[in-house]
Amino acid sequence: MIISGAKVEKSWARERRLTKLLLRRLLTEDGGQDIAEYAVVLAVILVLVIGAVRLAGSNANNAFSSVASAV
Repeated sequence: MIISGAKVEKSWARERRLTKLLLRRLLTEDGGQDIAEYAVVLAVILVLVIGAVRLAGSNANNAFSSVASAV
């Protein structure tokens, strides 16, 4: 099957136009950025909570151990 040069040119121009529209849409919409920001904030909060629980757990373990040895 032989494709004429004009059809290839039109197809190429259409692809280029669609690519420009897609890039413009991706750069102007910011809905996905909000989700990413919430994910980062959630990750930071989780790290802080896990660290606090581990610290409190080890301190509680030390306190119970010292009470047990005193009894």
